[in-house]
Amino acid sequence: MESIKGRFAPSPTGRMHLGNAFCALLAWLSARSQGGRLLLRMEDLDPQRSRERYARMLMEDLLWMGLDWDEGAGIPGEEEKQYWQSRREEEYAKALDLLKWQELLYPCFCTRAELHAAEAPHASDGQVIYSGRCRELTMEERQEKEKHRRPAIRIRVPDEMISFTDGCRGVYEENLAWDCGDFILRRSDGVFAYQLAVTWDDGVMGVSQVVRGSDLLSSTPRQIWLQRLWGFPQPQYYHAPLLLAPDGRRLSKRDGDLDLGALRSRIGPEELVGKLAFWAGILPKEEAVTPRELVSLFDWEKVKKQDILLDTPMLDF
Repeated sequence: MESIKGRFAPSPTGRMHLGNAFCALLAWLSARSQGGRLLLRMEDLDPQRSRERYARMLMEDLLWMGLDWDEGAGIPGEEEKQYWQSRREEEYAKALDLLKWQELLYPCFCTRAELHAAEAPHASDGQVIYSGRCRELTMEERQEKEKHRRPAIRIRVPDEMISFTDGCRGVYEENLAWDCGDFILRRSDGVFAYQLAVTWDDGVMGVSQVVRGSDLLSSTPRQIWLQRLWGFPQPQYYHAPLLLAPDGRRLSKRDGDLDLGALRSRIGPEELVGKLAFWAGILPKEEAVTPRELVSLFDWEKVKKQDILLDTPMLDF
């Protein structure tokens, strides 16, 4: 039986926060409890926000928590650069070409204002569903628009239902045309989009298990469809609950008091891991523990299915 390969794939756009640490722990435990390997990949596609210093801090914070990895990112060198998305543009261009040959791509010249125009339908979660206004432009119309604006590249999706069983959330399905719409694979500034990069990387890197936050659940049908187009096997997905602040908002890198830099000055690694494991439902009570001590206790059946609201006492470090 082929070994499980999981991954943790953060974006180095700031110091890792409590929610990132929670997801990293679950990804690590899920792979290790099944005798699998773990890959660390830096999703640093956005040149405006990603910084190598944040990636260095992120790796230091993971090791401080006791979370190691078997392959992947280190400080960029010839062998490790393949695990940094900013250094994989040639790979993504190849992925885009494979879809171009299938005649699925078209240029989109819409501005942000046009995309959010009142006539554009919206999904229930607020996501704009692309109206398809550039889908049927003639060659002459495209050439005229290219004189004034560099296009993004979209992929034409079918009217097709994509369904899968998530290891944490159960059955989830979406109709690509109605719930998603034609989506962008390369932005107008030339940066490759998340959907393309993450799906291609998981495929070529042999990732068979994806653990990530439930905020990315709706991305999965698009990625499954892309996997089929490229001929990649479908990983097993686990969309973990999010940690929510007392006011109900999702924790983010803007919450400086809950990033690992601030937390490490107030709490030890085993205390933090114990808190995270208790919040997840892995431990019946809060106690200091190492990740390795949790491996034999881990089971996705124990992990809470709904997002976790942290009240003020729970956040008392």
